[in-house]
Amino acid sequence: MSEFQHFFYDYFIGLGWSEVMSKYLNMLCMFIILVIILFIADRLTRRLIIRFFSAFSERTKTNFDNLLVSHRAPRRIAHLVPLVLTINLFPLVFHDFPHFETYILMLLKVYGIILTIWIIRSVLKTFESYFKTLPRLKDKPIDSYIQVTMLFIWIIGIASILAILIDLSFIKFFTTLGAASAILLLIFKDTILGFVASIQVAINDSVRIGDWITMEKYGADGSVIEINLSTVQVQNFDMTITNIPTYALISDSYKNWRGMQSSGGRRIKRSILLKAKSIKYLSDDDIEHLKGIQLIKEYLESRQKDIKTYNTEHNADKSVLINGRNLTNVGVFRKYMQTYVERHSAVNKEMTIMVRQLEPTPEGLPLEIYCFSSDKRWENYEYIMADIFDHALAAVSYFDLEVFEYPTKFKDSNQ
Repeated sequence: MSEFQHFFYDYFIGLGWSEVMSKYLNMLCMFIILVIILFIADRLTRRLIIRFFSAFSERTKTNFDNLLVSHRAPRRIAHLVPLVLTINLFPLVFHDFPHFETYILMLLKVYGIILTIWIIRSVLKTFESYFKTLPRLKDKPIDSYIQVTMLFIWIIGIASILAILIDLSFIKFFTTLGAASAILLLIFKDTILGFVASIQVAINDSVRIGDWITMEKYGADGSVIEINLSTVQVQNFDMTITNIPTYALISDSYKNWRGMQSSGGRRIKRSILLKAKSIKYLSDDDIEHLKGIQLIKEYLESRQKDIKTYNTEHNADKSVLINGRNLTNVGVFRKYMQTYVERHSAVNKEMTIMVRQLEPTPEGLPLEIYCFSSDKRWENYEYIMADIFDHALAAVSYFDLEVFEYPTKFKDSNQ
């Protein structure tokens, strides 16, 4: 005969109906009284503990106790008193109903474990906040340590709850789990790796849903739309979906563009190749001709005056241009582009703006433009960058410079 059949027989057949109703009414009255007692005990205990902690925190110099109150540790500790009272008084309420008592006590123990975990979490959060206020610990990964500790506490807590629900001792439960761990590791290898990766990603805050990431190994270049234990889904800009194993986020390299998106601009870093043979010194006639370019007129006048003063003081023979100090067409062009980019309406003026020469190559001298567009949207960014380089390429000829490109015969021979 099943347990339910025993219960049904004992209380509805073995006993009279009036006696059963009497037992139920008695239990209901005691249950109501118990609920009232627990409510009062919870309110009083919470008020007393919170008041004690608040008064104590005001008298101490350290802010650790203040953080305990702010993280609600006293409030959660206060719930322990009603829980202990409930565990001790419930057998009296369900004295005539042992079947109910068994299940309710089981639920109370589960609640006790969860409450204990929340209390420990509040204390750990207090330590986390307190350690962050200490100068020598400000640069330490306190969050990681606290979260790993909480992970182990949750594992132990969940194992304890399962042990209670299946009516097995904690030690036997872990012994049984250990014996099956080899099979579990083999079957759930990817899930376990993904779980560990998810924890590390969450701890380090390295990837969030909505982040734009680039991972060449998997052909991913787009926004993260989902992160789970096994895969990270990335919607590429061509609207295709790429699935990346979650553990690849900690084992492989990738680029997260979140820093760019949260900054004041998107970087433009591109160069044009100038033919080395087109670089030359500028004569006075060349300089006078270039003064017609408004952006650099003032610069040329100032530099020309300084150079003439220097050359006069050092008796430089200017019948040969290389003597003394001189302006070059590539230097003036670099200054022109620097001024042009600085005045461009779509360039962020508060971030780095630089036009620089890179190391010469067999193809020529790279002149790199380095700046940040104010608008970070992809299509607008491409338009701004193209606008700057359209102007740069068209302006090259005004400075008697040439852009490098392979001769047609050379391209045909390679083909």
